Amino acid sequence: MLTGFTASLLLITISELGDKTFFIAVILAMRHPQRLVFSAVMAALALMTVFSVVLGQALALFPKTYIHYGAIALFLIFGIKLIYDALRMPAKSNSAVVKEAEADVEAQESRKVLSRYPQFGLWVQAFTMTFLAEWGDRTQISTIALAASSNPITVTMGAILGHGICTIIAVFSGRLIAGKISERMITGIGGLLFLIFGVTAYSQGV
Repeated sequence: MLTGFTASLLLITISELGDKTFFIAVILAMRHPQRLVFSAVMAALALMTVFSVVLGQALALFPKTYIHYGAIALFLIFGIKLIYDALRMPAKSNSAVVKEAEADVEAQESRKVLSRYPQFGLWVQAFTMTFLAEWGDRTQISTIALAASSNPITVTMGAILGHGICTIIAVFSGRLIAGKISERMITGIGGLLFLIFGVTAYSQGV
């Protein structure tokens, strides 16, 4: 049986590697102080996680049966879609998501935010880019679903730890491994993970 902690940790760690948020952190860390980038990115992801868990708890007010089968359907749909997307991808294909991340970074850095305080301005930009990139992402929606059907504290802890692992890799090792990450493989593993969550939730019953 997958606990809320284990499920959220696995889901976030696998899904976020090679995601747009991941590459935003990689690009920023190559241009700016790594510790500053890390703190901004992690603050944004932690806030998004807490916000998602709160939304999940609000959904938990609905009848438990609806939440249970809604979460199962969500996991299965995401799983099938991700596996389908992975099968259509070339063996090595990160160019699209990298270009999208680069475009976001360039657009934000073209704006002189709080130029009198460049370090704080950079922190705000990194925080904003990360938060907006994560908004509506499948990991946010999945965190909401997990929080609606599992212990919110363990889901929060697992999700933040997963984000922390991915952010550490992106900020401090991203330059070395960014070109070696296979989006196709990560997408396929993520899809399989969603299917496992869906089947496991179904087998556990309401």
